[in-house]
Amino acid sequence: MIYQIMLPGKIRFGVGSLDTLGDEATKLAAKQVLIVTDPGVYQAGLADSVKERLSKAKLSVDIFSEAEPEPTFPRLNAAAEQFGKESYDLLVGVGGGSSMDTAKGLSILLAHGGKGQDYGGVDKVPGSGIPIFTLPTTAGTGSEVTKIAIFGDPEKGRKLGIVSPYLFARLALVDPTLTYRCPPKVTAASGIDALTHAIECYTGNKANTFSDALAVEAIRLIVGNLRTAVKNGSDKEARNRMSEGALIAGIAFGNSGVAAVHALAYPLGSRFHVPHGVANGLLLPYVMECNLSGNLPKYATVAQMLGVEMEGLSLQEAAQKGVEAAKALADDIGIPLHLRDLGVPKEALEEMAVATMDVTRLLGNNPKELTLDDVRRIWQNAW
Repeated sequence: MIYQIMLPGKIRFGVGSLDTLGDEATKLAAKQVLIVTDPGVYQAGLADSVKERLSKAKLSVDIFSEAEPEPTFPRLNAAAEQFGKESYDLLVGVGGGSSMDTAKGLSILLAHGGKGQDYGGVDKVPGSGIPIFTLPTTAGTGSEVTKIAIFGDPEKGRKLGIVSPYLFARLALVDPTLTYRCPPKVTAASGIDALTHAIECYTGNKANTFSDALAVEAIRLIVGNLRTAVKNGSDKEARNRMSEGALIAGIAFGNSGVAAVHALAYPLGSRFHVPHGVANGLLLPYVMECNLSGNLPKYATVAQMLGVEMEGLSLQEAAQKGVEAAKALADDIGIPLHLRDLGVPKEALEEMAVATMDVTRLLGNNPKELTLDDVRRIWQNAW
């Protein structure tokens, strides 16, 4: 098959790599920098650590600390209006996917004007934006290495992605020390989000040799370290490996896509404001169960990596046990197993099933073609 690989300008990983940030900004000839982060990351002092490195390089640095946990177009547009008269030549997204996606969106709006909704969809961005550096403080979203930014559209009650190679960061800097103080609930949600990325891109229709190799390694790293990172956050080795696994999963799905889990997570997040990682972790086993016949050998491999003892099992039996293993992992790290546990009423399932079918970009990558009845069944099982 023909496939292409697209990556950020540079990826730097490792403990202590944050100390190279000033040099990297200087190489870009940056002078005026805006750090984009959220209130939690700002209050934890992580944005100040980033600012310190940039200020030492003699750069002028401002901080925008109001990125939303689940970013929306109205807030993005307001931020673009707020900073439209400034002359920033570098944006640094510091935080989870919300902060990095907000930085990506601002990069485009500050360079080209308009509203965020104008660029929703695939390849709607006309050209390069303001250069971006991405620094994740969670091990999960992979946004630091993707060309995608996701925003809620409250008027239409949906989430929409801006997808363009112009969203790639000039530098994705992944220093695991930035995740060391991440609280257990966020560690769990972001970690199972990364696992979902790896499983979906591995089993999806656009999977290729390159993404498969990365996805398998990402699953190995995440499964081997997620429980420890959640239950013993002071374990630096587990934190380091989770950061690496999430990074590798991000590169993998950034080049072969995600599928039905994310398609279902979009309406769940839009309607009930369920954090993205929690939505993915809850929905993953139910989507896996529906999808087994679409790629049975790969789902059996996933089961083995999830810890299923394969001896004496058929592919079908192994893959089915993988569904239970995914549920057990979610339960172990505190991810709810049922929608009713999140306060989602049963009456909302039909509306969300219909909304799911509109996410054609992601459903097209699903290993099994899903009908509306299939999607209804997934929602019912998850409830």
